[in-house]
Amino acid sequence: MTRDEFQKAVIEGIPEDLPPVPDYDIRVNHAPKRKDVLSIKEKKMALRNALRYFERKHHKVLAEEFAAELDEYGRIYMHRFRPLYEIKAGRISDYPHKSVQAAAIMLMLHNNLDHAVAQHPHELITYGGNGAVFQNWAQYRLTMKYLASMSDEQTLVLYSGHPLGLFPSHMEAPRLVVTNGMVIPNYSSKEEYEKFNALGVSQYGQMTAGSFMYIGPQGIVHGTTITVLNAGRRIAGKGDKGLAGKIFVTSGLGGMSGAQPRATVIAGGICLVAEVNPKAIETRFSQGWVDEVFDDLDELVHRALFAKKRKEAVSIAYRGNVVDLLEKLVTEGVEVELGSDQTSLHNPYSGGYYPAGLSFDEANIMMAGDPEKFRDHVRQSLHRHVSAIDALVSGGMYFWDYGNAFLLEAGRAGADVFDREGNYKYPSYVQDIMGPLFFDYGFGPFRWVCTSSDPADLEITDIIAAQVIGEMLDEAPDEIRFQLEDNLHWIREAGQNNLVVGSQARILYADSQGRIEIAAAFNKAIREGRISAPVVLGRDHHDVSGTDSPFRETSNIYDGSAFTADMAIHNVIGDSFRGATWVSIHNGGGVGWGEVINGGFGMLLDGSGEADRRLAMMLHWDVNNGIARRSWARSKGAISTIQREMQRTPLLKVTLPNMADDDLIDSVI
Repeated sequence: MTRDEFQKAVIEGIPEDLPPVPDYDIRVNHAPKRKDVLSIKEKKMALRNALRYFERKHHKVLAEEFAAELDEYGRIYMHRFRPLYEIKAGRISDYPHKSVQAAAIMLMLHNNLDHAVAQHPHELITYGGNGAVFQNWAQYRLTMKYLASMSDEQTLVLYSGHPLGLFPSHMEAPRLVVTNGMVIPNYSSKEEYEKFNALGVSQYGQMTAGSFMYIGPQGIVHGTTITVLNAGRRIAGKGDKGLAGKIFVTSGLGGMSGAQPRATVIAGGICLVAEVNPKAIETRFSQGWVDEVFDDLDELVHRALFAKKRKEAVSIAYRGNVVDLLEKLVTEGVEVELGSDQTSLHNPYSGGYYPAGLSFDEANIMMAGDPEKFRDHVRQSLHRHVSAIDALVSGGMYFWDYGNAFLLEAGRAGADVFDREGNYKYPSYVQDIMGPLFFDYGFGPFRWVCTSSDPADLEITDIIAAQVIGEMLDEAPDEIRFQLEDNLHWIREAGQNNLVVGSQARILYADSQGRIEIAAAFNKAIREGRISAPVVLGRDHHDVSGTDSPFRETSNIYDGSAFTADMAIHNVIGDSFRGATWVSIHNGGGVGWGEVINGGFGMLLDGSGEADRRLAMMLHWDVNNGIARRSWARSKGAISTIQREMQRTPLLKVTLPNMADDDLIDSVI
């Protein structure tokens, strides 16, 4: 398809005449059939909801077609309207537009649905089993049409993928405001999600899926690297350096979990990772994110022991169930130093967790055909899963919950995951590593995308970022020196590690000062022509301020406020009037629907003075909101960080906590 044909197809939106129904492509990794959860009355409502996107003259054909989709898939995806052109992150100039900001949003949206990036691209799922960009292809087409036609004095509004419309605003306002899964709190159960999603009225946007800020497994690989690296440091003996010869066992090779093998190798260790989905293994192996694949556990154990003896950095995938892998390691007495899990347990009964004892295909059939029996298999598997972990931990393994609701759902299944006081017996990685070492000091997953799609531009941004971090190290206080040193090593090696999948993007854990100075240097380079096109800034929602999640991002907040969501809501509101190009706020993400509120942003740097002003104001708020909240929760690291920031920024005045004496509290209660 030519550039002109592509642009015409985008501008057309929903076509006047019905396009042909495309063939079902078996080469694509498809979402499993969803459960049949709607009553007859509700199914009729779902059809009415779907048909309202189309002229009445098409309703007879489409009603039968959509009813068949609902019966076959449990959802109405509108496959007929999947576009013929290839969806991928192109050059910003390729997209038809009146607003450059809107063109940047189209590029980012396309990256989320790129076949090399998305988990289930034909079902508009980016990662996590159900992390959706849109609910159906009509929403995609309308959104692209609106973005192509809008000006910088309009704002597009998306309700859980549905483009409500373009509304008059102003140049300082966001071009796009996104909400996903915003339901009344008492109706935020997983069962309600299944119903609302089947009706076509709400969706699970995960974190960066529904906010158009996903950059493939690279988006999590830096965080995974520093997590695995610092987990290794926790167990390191005297004189023991790095992860050489140490085994990290885990599961998952999907959108987020696929970062684990690459991160472990970057950190110098041995990764054993189980994955039941053959297409997911094929994708990660072909992309070089996993080194070797085994079907036989005896052969895998032999290979792992050989790598351990040679202190080889290698990633080894097992095409099978993680429970079988763990139990084999226990039986063979293999010494395993580190362990975690990244199955999509936020969605345990609808494709996020495949139980031991069933093949991948058997599980998919039972999931839709006999959901109660499938639930029983999941519960039994989680019991075995936890028992195997316990056995490895008794042999010296350090295990952490990776914020995927593993301990939460295992506990709900009745597995033994609690200590005598009723707390989880294993820590969240945020409790032990990410929170006290990074979030409390303002370090989080800052990212950028070169809209030229030119690797040369990305290389220039890497050089600029390394220069900024190097200069910061010269004056950094001792408490953040190791973070900066690790980050400097990361960004210097990033190009050689071949991390790009999809857009020309990079992730770098940075604090407020680092993000602002790096962004300002990028904007200057664009202005001077050293970077050939605008750059999009963003971050994972999994950050200092963006997410309220008591079992992950805010699990190291101990003042009783971990279950409140003021921080995430304030963050997205504050970003919206401080210069963000688009903002989003979601129910769910990581640990699941009803368990977390999270938000994010996108900001376009175009080399202008206005971009300089916006980036300084918005990035400062986007980080320091969370540090102020963590400081009020009595985190020592956050208190010292916000005190330094108030010295650097005279207009910043934050309420600091006064520490109560423990003996005094004990004497009165």
